[in-house]
Amino acid sequence: MVESIRCLHLARRSAIKARTQAVNQIRALLTTGPAVLREQTRGLGRKALISRMVRLRPELNGAQHPEQATKIAVRGLARRCQALNEEIAALEVQLSQLTLAAAPRLLARPGIGIDTAAQLLITAGDNPDRLRSEAAFARLVGVAPIPASSGRTDRHRLSRGGDRQANRVLHTIALVRLHRDPRTWAYLNKRTAQGLSKRTFSDVSSAPLPGRSTTTFDQPEQAQSRPLSILLR
Repeated sequence: MVESIRCLHLARRSAIKARTQAVNQIRALLTTGPAVLREQTRGLGRKALISRMVRLRPELNGAQHPEQATKIAVRGLARRCQALNEEIAALEVQLSQLTLAAAPRLLARPGIGIDTAAQLLITAGDNPDRLRSEAAFARLVGVAPIPASSGRTDRHRLSRGGDRQANRVLHTIALVRLHRDPRTWAYLNKRTAQGLSKRTFSDVSSAPLPGRSTTTFDQPEQAQSRPLSILLR
């Protein structure tokens, strides 16, 4: 199942990147294009911009004129965005079903959504033999503390190695929990009282706390992925 999640997750991420690229190209064309178009779209968000550009009616035989050429180009890019929106939505439905079936307890944790859970499952599925403990998991995803003391200063820094995509989603989870999870707020208050800065805390809070584990796979056929039980508290 993890391999299926990987395929869908990769396709979704690729579609999102393509959509972002198309939107950026629309904005670039409007910035350098006719002032009339630029004024009509000033301040519009992504969805409103795409909707407005799709409704353009350029003169297809007038592509020799910059204004009509710009309209033809941005309308084509907007249509591409709409197709990508449909593709992303379809992939998200399938990815949600698989991720929920594979790790319902993981998704029940604060701050974890479909995208973050899928990436954690992919990372763990790639390295089942390396996940013997929370310390091993922390090293795998680049949040294991490394001594960086100097003189009388006793401090640690995080590893810059490991799976960077998994590291990214752990950081996202930490930021979400800072806004929504009372336990994370309590931990923040405790560490800031000890003199830890909030910037340093954003790194520390990305690492799994010791002594807490949870089984994220519930189906018997997934027993081979048992190391995933240490994913997140």
